[in-house]
Amino acid sequence: MRHRPSKQRPPEPDAAPRCHATTREILVPIRHATVTVTSANTGSTAPSDPFHQPTLPPRLPPRPVPSAVPHRTRTTTTSLSIPPDPVRFRFASFAGRDASSGGATGGKRPGAVPAAKPSQAASVSPADSDSAAKPTSSHQKLADDSSDRVTCWATTREGGEVEEGAMGGAEDAPRAAAANGHGNGATVEEKLDELRRLLGKADGDPLRIVGVGAGAWGSVFCALMQDAYGHLRDKVQVRIWRRPGRAVDRATAEHLFEVINAREDVLRRLIRRCAYLKYVEGRLGDRTLYADEILRDGFCLNMIDTPLCPLKVVTNLQEAVWDADIVINGLPSTDTREVFGEIGRYWKERITAPIILSLAKGIEASLDPLPRIITPTQMISNATGVPLENILYLGGPNIASEIYNKEYANARICGADKWRKPLAKFLRQPHFIVWDNSDLITHEVMGGLKNVYAIGAGMVAALTNESATSKSVYFALCTSEMIYITHLLEEEPEKLAGPLLADTYVTLLKGRNAWYGQKLAKGELTLEMGDSIKGKGTIQGVSAVDAFYELLSQDSLSVMHPEANRSVAPVEMCPILKALYKILIKRELPPDSILQAIRDETMYDPRERIEMAQGHSLYRPSLLGQPKGDAKA
Repeated sequence: MRHRPSKQRPPEPDAAPRCHATTREILVPIRHATVTVTSANTGSTAPSDPFHQPTLPPRLPPRPVPSAVPHRTRTTTTSLSIPPDPVRFRFASFAGRDASSGGATGGKRPGAVPAAKPSQAASVSPADSDSAAKPTSSHQKLADDSSDRVTCWATTREGGEVEEGAMGGAEDAPRAAAANGHGNGATVEEKLDELRRLLGKADGDPLRIVGVGAGAWGSVFCALMQDAYGHLRDKVQVRIWRRPGRAVDRATAEHLFEVINAREDVLRRLIRRCAYLKYVEGRLGDRTLYADEILRDGFCLNMIDTPLCPLKVVTNLQEAVWDADIVINGLPSTDTREVFGEIGRYWKERITAPIILSLAKGIEASLDPLPRIITPTQMISNATGVPLENILYLGGPNIASEIYNKEYANARICGADKWRKPLAKFLRQPHFIVWDNSDLITHEVMGGLKNVYAIGAGMVAALTNESATSKSVYFALCTSEMIYITHLLEEEPEKLAGPLLADTYVTLLKGRNAWYGQKLAKGELTLEMGDSIKGKGTIQGVSAVDAFYELLSQDSLSVMHPEANRSVAPVEMCPILKALYKILIKRELPPDSILQAIRDETMYDPRERIEMAQGHSLYRPSLLGQPKGDAKA
């Protein structure tokens, strides 16, 4: 007697679908999201609560489906309102079980959320149906692009540490050459190949570009190189060194989190790299972020509002520079001698000297045995033994954040003929034009002087309520003093024009030194707080004021006063420099005394000061440590 097959018991109306549930705890700062749960046709709808964890029923054999009835799916769309601040919640990822084999689909890694089929997965994304709610923010659009879809996994270890990983997603791709504005990739590669040939690089030996110092301009400069040439990994490597251990304070971490969520491209990148959770934890105060750590993800501590491309960061100085072909000095002038003194010890066994490109703007003054000026390129040469022909300076009207955002700018690279033209060609981009110039000394000195007078410009702007008339008067007077000082250092200095003038103008207009002067005049900063400001870095103009005043106040450099008909120290011809010294260094005068310096009735017409500089023999070669008969630096 044959046994009749028992009838399959239909599931209860409220029963959950037969599926495997994997639960993970994540942090999502989404203000509003549409959660679409698509489940296989198991005789019941998916639970309306997306955070509900269903109870697994006993396994039953699959119900036979007539061939005439097509397989259908049911879609349930639930809209959630999540508070603006990031909150912790449970997200249940459902991976349906294969009806034919009874096995659960998913990844092989323990704790991972398996990549499921479209009809079996639950995802935080807009629904594919026409009736689904459209995304309302960039966060919801994140999962809509299937080309960037990635499955992340996170497992919690003992002590709450989150281990992160990714599978199924594409690696971070470098920006295309066309996106950089370089034109086709062949042109970029040709420029790189030309420089490699000049440096004698063999095939398979990459050109190593190393940034030393991770301030705003130093970080942006390395990011520009990475964006331009980073996709040619077999031919070039770009890395940057910064000191380790600098913690990011809570307020900065919160602001950084806002910046990340305001930029969809940055948010996508961090999620692909599985680096997003640490910024959520930093925002909540559950984790301490460090400056070198966030720089790897493209965030410079002095320029949080402008995300950069990810950078290879090295915190060991010897590891960073020992085999470098090109070194970018992004340090303040006040730190250049110390750091390059240490680098010099690592280069003692080198056969060939590297090329060094200095971005530092400032000077040192040495008064013994004779008063003389020391520029950053001279500091580097003295500290490392690298010949001056291999050390160049780059300067121009370059606000770091604007340069990286592809605002049009230009610059000059100054130094010996051997390297400046090839490097100018290598660095040039459509939005960043680089010219070359042989007058290294004038450009370096002007780079330091403009920081001096930028502090005064900020004070004048704040004290006169941004008066255009007062600022223009100050600009005319301070540039005449700058020209006067350069004629002490060079017999025929480069004229204050082109990028040299533009660099002065933009620094007086918007640089960090002008910002510092404004804050001092408004009483929002005090001199007791020092010249290293959080979020801005070192205010190099303060030390430059001290150096230039001490140097130009030496009687051994005396010049003839045109009216008093007697010899005076050169600083007596620079009333603005004198006022800044008494305000910032001696602290004898309040910030508003800068206005008296530019309103003095005995002040010379700026044209007269320039004529004095050009018509009299002001040149003092000893200021550069040269014999009196030398004509040029």
